[in-house]
Amino acid sequence: MNLLLFAIAPVCVIILYIYLKDKYDREPKLLLFYCFMFGAFVSIIITTILYLMFDFVIELDELSVYQQFIRAFFVVGFTEEFSKYIIVRYYAQTREAFNEPFDGIVYAVMVSMGFAATENIFYVLEGGYEVALLRAFTAIPAHATFAILMGYYMGQAKFSENRVQLNLKGLLLAILFHGAYDFFLFIDFIPGVWIGAFISLIFGIILSRNAIKTHQINSHLRQKL
Repeated sequence: MNLLLFAIAPVCVIILYIYLKDKYDREPKLLLFYCFMFGAFVSIIITTILYLMFDFVIELDELSVYQQFIRAFFVVGFTEEFSKYIIVRYYAQTREAFNEPFDGIVYAVMVSMGFAATENIFYVLEGGYEVALLRAFTAIPAHATFAILMGYYMGQAKFSENRVQLNLKGLLLAILFHGAYDFFLFIDFIPGVWIGAFISLIFGIILSRNAIKTHQINSHLRQKL
């Protein structure tokens, strides 16, 4: 039970943080719950199916930098972010409650945290408290960062004539940062290269904070207050 709490705690902290950042018109709690659960189960199922398809088609050499690049960006990055994207795009983005650009960040984070919660439970139950502590400051914030960057553009897309382009821009940006983060971890057979993962994470966090502030400042709901 304690391990389970350690696995869920960082997810809850990030959810609360984003929820409180939604200052002007907070989303219905039931809808947020549904997005979280879709991320925790539907997104995981989609990811698993896509992983199995990739495994059937290609076999990657763990000691090849090029092939680990393919794995990071096109297998893991694309698969996981696409599985979250389609839930935000075809469920959350169509809701009436999605009524300002910041909502893209909120719903993307909820879906992503659902995914991260399920993933983290498996890792932590297998690896113990050390894994829980490490992932609380690395993998979980990373998932949140990818979601904020994707949600920033998906929030803009809802209210733009360039909806398709902005939605895809959000997806591609999430894949880019996810792929970069994983790539440096996958090629850990090169001494010291893992530091690149933390640099990409820090850069992503900085961009995410700016994305949150930008949507807060530009919210049409703020201007009505």
